[in-house]
Amino acid sequence: MSLPEGYGYIPSSLMTIGWVLIWQGILVGRYRKRAGINYPQLYAEKAEVQDSQAALRFNCMQRAHHNTLESAPVVFISTVVAGLKYPALAAAMCGAYSFARVIYTIGYKSGQPKRRLYGGAISTLTVLGLVSSATYAAYQLLPQ
Repeated sequence: MSLPEGYGYIPSSLMTIGWVLIWQGILVGRYRKRAGINYPQLYAEKAEVQDSQAALRFNCMQRAHHNTLESAPVVFISTVVAGLKYPALAAAMCGAYSFARVIYTIGYKSGQPKRRLYGGAISTLTVLGLVSSATYAAYQLLPQ
């Protein structure tokens, strides 16, 4: 089996997710330090959040990072599979997903969780587009 022309865009688009996750991880560390939340505590407790804006912002940043980690495997596999038939489309949607996760993160880390909704909506649409195109590509690759 040979890869379609343009499949070279796929690895580049996938790496954007890696860079977003690294950036989010750095921000989680910064917000953790500001909030004084020590390891291994995953999130600030409710009382800590009520007493500290820094603790709330840490929880928001931590959740943004976790939410990206939750969807990244689906995006990865869908990009690889969709790229077998539609490499430019798959790479563009994967790149759009990463861009949307940046918007999502910037909104969420503000400490006002509703600000995540715009980036969240865009990333959800890209995930749905990737899963749909990957499903169709997988169908097309079935033996006749």
